[in-house]
Formats: sequence, C-alpha cells, structure tokens
Amino acid sequence: MKTELLYLLLCAILTSVLWIPVVIGYSSARGLPKPADFKKAPTTALPDWVNRANRAHLNAVENFAQFAAVVLIANAMGLTSPVTQACAAVYFYARLAHAVIHVSGFGRFRARTVTFTVAWIAFITYAVTLLVRAI
Repeated sequence: MKTELLYLLLCAILTSVLWIPVVIGYSSARGLPKPADFKKAPTTALPDWVNRANRAHLNAVENFAQFAAVVLIANAMGLTSPVTQACAAVYFYARLAHAVIHVSGFGRFRARTVTFTVAWIAFITYAVTLLVRAI
C-alpha cells in the first residue's frame, strides 16, 4: 500500500472513532437514550469536554473529504513522491494532535489552531503538488 493511502486509511479510522467519546459523554451525563429522546433531543447541559469532543469529531468530518479527494486523485494519476508522502504523514499526525488537544481543552500556545494550520498547510502543499503535475 502506498504511504499516502495508508495515511488516508488512518485518517478515516481516526475520523470514524472520534464519535465514541461523544457517545460516552452523552451517556454518562444523561444516561442511556430513552425512546422520547429520539423525538426531541434532551436539553440538559453536557460537560464541556463532551461539547469539545463533538466539535472535534465534526471538524474531522468536515476536513476529511478534501484530503481524501486529493489523495485518491493523486493515486489515480500515479503521483507519489517524498513530498506527497510527507504531506500525508504530517496531515494525519496534525489531525490526530488536533483531536487530542481539542477534546482535552488544552488552551496554551494556541495549540489547537497551530495543529489545524499545520494540517491545512500539509493539505495545501499536497493539493498544489497535484495541481502542478496535472497542468
């Protein structure tokens, strides 16, 4: 498996498990869902970490499609290089760090913003590398 596809797979796995802390938080704060909860969502307050976990999951979902598209298009074109491999790795590890920092609530050094920006720069670099090859 190409390195870029491996990191795409790891990003998919990360994105797909980020809902687990949210469900655990909902259940621990509100108990198991009752049939009435499916008709109207409960409005009782949730712990801050649960809200952060939900936002981290949504952010991962919102950013996954673009990364996946670029990796899959590059793969279809047969484009792989040390730059694309590094971009894929940096993107994954930055997204992993972003999720951990987001859920934990660590607010120093603008860590969440920095990790998001690092992932975004890796994505843009990958996309521009692909675009230059395509033109």
